[in-house]
Amino acid sequence: MKYQIMIGILLTLLARRKVSAGELAAKYDCSVRSVYRYVEEMIVANIPIDIARGANGGIFISDAYKLPKGFMTREEYGRTLDAMQAMLSETCDPVLESALKKVSAQVKSERIDDSVSGNILVDSGTWGDERKFSEKLSLIERATGECIALEIDYVSRTGERSRRVVLPHLLVYKQNIWYLYAFCRTRQQFRLFKIGRMRSIVETGETFRRLPFSRADVPLRFWKSEQYSDAVFAVSEDTLPFAEEWLGIENITKENGGFVARVTLPDDDLLVGKILSAGSGLEVLSPPSLRERVRQAAEEIAVRYRTK
Repeated sequence: MKYQIMIGILLTLLARRKVSAGELAAKYDCSVRSVYRYVEEMIVANIPIDIARGANGGIFISDAYKLPKGFMTREEYGRTLDAMQAMLSETCDPVLESALKKVSAQVKSERIDDSVSGNILVDSGTWGDERKFSEKLSLIERATGECIALEIDYVSRTGERSRRVVLPHLLVYKQNIWYLYAFCRTRQQFRLFKIGRMRSIVETGETFRRLPFSRADVPLRFWKSEQYSDAVFAVSEDTLPFAEEWLGIENITKENGGFVARVTLPDDDLLVGKILSAGSGLEVLSPPSLRERVRQAAEEIAVRYRTK
């Protein structure tokens, strides 16, 4: 009975995207406390559900979420769609119509193995993400094109979590990271949001008129507080392909029988990890402070992996 209720809650959220715990408790004849317990279990199972307290709160599920691939067989989907279509013809229920569209979209998405546009193949997902990031990006791209306001659950670089409504205007791709340039209703100004930091995305149903902006307004150097370092690296021949892709082939020269890279990089918490990912084939020559940070991090890693 518990799992039937959990599946029912999931399907209800897929149809409506936002619902109160009281409504779910009444619908499935259980307590509000049980609803929250079931929802917490689904969150642990990596389903992007969020709970917002207060007058305008409720239980949300990201619009980018789809049922797991293979959740039902082709025949089961077919029977489900037939039953939903029959019910819709009798009731004209807009919620049921929304659910029907989402299940239909799920069936179509499972027939497609790759995302191909013209002569370009783009896979924006990360290893093992089960296409979740790609689906999130697809939703944002559509909302940007159709001027649909989005409500996002966002985690900042400092770990601060907030829910806000944004008006998406432009997708930005830089250094292998996707960003959304959007007008933030909370801050009342344009902001650059890292898509990977969006825990959930919900379409508000509201459309908007695009606000005037120039591409020169987009802060491609990103955060003003970000520090930059003029770095020099010694690059081994084996590591040359990695360095060319990351640092830019135009910034690497052959000197004294070896390779040297000179480049200005954002000096944030990710820089040391990126350098270490190249292994011993990338050596920091300057600045001395960056070289020392890399050395300390490497020693900490060595200690952690030392046999006890």
